[in-house]
Amino acid sequence: MAVWLESLITATPQEGFELAITLSRKGVGYTQPSPEAREALRGGYANDADALTAASQVIATNFQTVAAANNYWRD
Repeated sequence: MAVWLESLITATPQEGFELAITLSRKGVGYTQPSPEAREALRGGYANDADALTAASQVIATNFQTVAAANNYWRD
C-alpha cells in the first residue's frame, strides 16, 4: 500500500481541517474498500440527519488530533 500520510503538520487551521476530512474519508475507504458498496450505501445516509451528524463527529475528532499535532497553530 502506498504511503499517503506523511505528516499531520499543516501550515494553517484550514489545511488542518481539510486533512481531517481526508483522514475521515480514508477511514471509510479502509473500512469498506469496495467503491460500489460505498456508492450503494450513500443514498441511505445522505438524507439521514443522525448519520450526517455522526460523520461530522468523526471529522471533528480527527480535527482535534490534527490541531493538537500542530500545537493549535501557535508560534
